[in-house]
Amino acid sequence: MLNKLKFSSLLLCSFITIATVAFSVTLQAQEVSQLAEKTALYAAKTYKTDIVKSLTELVKHNTVAIEGIKSTDNPEHIAFKKELKKQAEDLGLDFEDHGYVIIIGLGAGKERVGIITHGDIQPVNPAKWAKSPFELDTTTEPGKLIARGTEDDKGPISTVLYAMKSIKDKKIPLTKRLELYVYMAEESDWGPLQEYVKNNELPQINITTDAEYPVVTAEKGYGTLKIAFNKQEKTPSLDAYISHFEGGYFGSQIPEDAKVIIENADITLLQSLMNKVQHYQGISFDLTLKGSQLTITALGKSAHSSKPQEGVNAIPYLADLLSHTRWPNNGAGTLVNFINDNIGLGLEGEKFGNIAYSDDFMGPMTVSPTVIKQNKGNVELNINIRRPRGKSQQQLRNEINHTIASWKLKNMADITELDHYIGDPFVQGDAPQVPTLLSVFSHFTGIENAQPIAIGGGTNSRLFPNAVAFGPSMPGAEYTGHSEHEFITMEQFVLNLKMYTAVMIELAK
Repeated sequence: MLNKLKFSSLLLCSFITIATVAFSVTLQAQEVSQLAEKTALYAAKTYKTDIVKSLTELVKHNTVAIEGIKSTDNPEHIAFKKELKKQAEDLGLDFEDHGYVIIIGLGAGKERVGIITHGDIQPVNPAKWAKSPFELDTTTEPGKLIARGTEDDKGPISTVLYAMKSIKDKKIPLTKRLELYVYMAEESDWGPLQEYVKNNELPQINITTDAEYPVVTAEKGYGTLKIAFNKQEKTPSLDAYISHFEGGYFGSQIPEDAKVIIENADITLLQSLMNKVQHYQGISFDLTLKGSQLTITALGKSAHSSKPQEGVNAIPYLADLLSHTRWPNNGAGTLVNFINDNIGLGLEGEKFGNIAYSDDFMGPMTVSPTVIKQNKGNVELNINIRRPRGKSQQQLRNEINHTIASWKLKNMADITELDHYIGDPFVQGDAPQVPTLLSVFSHFTGIENAQPIAIGGGTNSRLFPNAVAFGPSMPGAEYTGHSEHEFITMEQFVLNLKMYTAVMIELAK
């Protein structure tokens, strides 16, 4: 799922249909055809082993974006596309390379059904994994396929390829062409995709395999608030002060690591903090006093920042451990005071002035500190927000600016607001394929009366006409994409193959 959305309001107006009806309307599922069911079962029986082999080859490539290098020049991206071409052609599927956009197709016809995925991944810390994150690990935890990209989004690519192969095997006559779109910069830069969308005719019906089931018809807007806490010249003092605070890896991950260094510390401070540590759950701290320097590390649990409730954010927890006093305004100390005053351990911005709000369908806005960057003259805090409909961008920006300015004045703090990015929420109100997707989901899962949902993440569904997201994560299940323990279960992998096969038949036959 998206790291940062960058697209023009003009493009949004072209493809986003804002719902004008209440989401309480119940959508009626349709019957799944025998043809779709039989082919789905054939796919699962015939290609259960092959989808694992396919995924094994795809996850070998570290397709993370490299700053300053285009995807088309990135050796790992080039190698990944070469492997993808080989797999597609071995299966008898069409393959087109448009640079950042790969299209793998089956069938002909003016009408088309698009399946939207991506081949790039988020950064990874190899030290956090039992085996290499670029080796499909099937043994460490039996029943799980563990590697970067298994859920987001290389696993879905493998299942869609073999869903197409199954349809081809059965010689099912299609009235619409099936096209799998693999974009190579979904996690970092939507610009090349926007350009492609503007200059090419797109499928009339689209589904994205980059989110959750049953069907996602609304996505919160992604945002990043950036605040610089300016460092100051050290003045001789015997009082304890924070000289360093670091944490986080990238913006769309709830960070599980944070570290602080306190100067002029003593055994009394150490003992006080060690007593406080005992009251926390779900997070661990390590405290080491060497001379008068106290180093504290926090270990929480990483998660996708669109689902902060599924992680334990090490940054605010470490700040909370240090909330027993007001720290000197020296950059790192100012940062700790700011987090404790305006963020705390809450997830929805309740302490951040008046910015907190919620939508009945899309849920509450979430506010998560995700990255602390060390610069020469300052310490920069990046705060990830995921906002539903209900407030204008300008209203939210004004509330954010007011809160920061008021805190700065009250605390005589030397801080600077950097450029805040506040993306728009997306709501798809009238995609005609929704009843079909719901029927397939209910048929193969046994979950009755399935209805559309909203998510905190952002997919490139919003750039394609009549697009909604369909899987690969089950409702209520932990989403592991962007975490340091990404996996998909074998059971879910096969279930996805069944559902994608059935959906493509129902939409294209």
